[in-house]
Amino acid sequence: MFPPPVPSRRELPAKVVLATGNAGKQRELAALLAPLGMQVILQTTLGISSADETGDTFEANALLKARHAARQARLPALADDSGLEVDALGGRPGVWSARYAGVDATDAANNAKLLAELSGVPADRRTARYRCVIAFVRDADDPQPLVARGAWEGRIGESPQGTGGFGYDPLFWPQDASMTAAQMEPAAKNAVSHRGLALAELLRKLA
Repeated sequence: MFPPPVPSRRELPAKVVLATGNAGKQRELAALLAPLGMQVILQTTLGISSADETGDTFEANALLKARHAARQARLPALADDSGLEVDALGGRPGVWSARYAGVDATDAANNAKLLAELSGVPADRRTARYRCVIAFVRDADDPQPLVARGAWEGRIGESPQGTGGFGYDPLFWPQDASMTAAQMEPAAKNAVSHRGLALAELLRKLA
């Protein structure tokens, strides 16, 4: 059942650093974490730069980012790594979702490249999913980090629809939905998204 029971405040740190420089992820994670009653500090407000995402899996990158923020802030840290997997492209863009069209690519550029690579691919072969891995570490050297995962199934449309969300949301049609992720209200999206599901699993582990 979603949402899971919220752990008591005794079971959660008073403060946690949110290890992301992505404004869209900041908004979504901050909204999802708001009911927990702990102080969420963005790494950017502490002058902490983003970690180099050198991992080849979502889990590896999430842990890299969480440990980097915890080390710099000397506080518990939470980080996510997420992306889009398109079946017709063999799972691409995957961990390179944010950099699909280049290191400093905009969302628009990434979406344009995705549409170009799917040109001519019929609707029934445009299946895809968003994946998210969230990592929580109590300190930089935490030997038992908590790792949670979420997946959101859907398909890729043929043109952008909607102005909300970020990333590939204007192209992502969730399974059985009548609108793209970019057309959904934030609260409705957070209840069913890959990031919301991953955080729900993390809360169960914290409890």
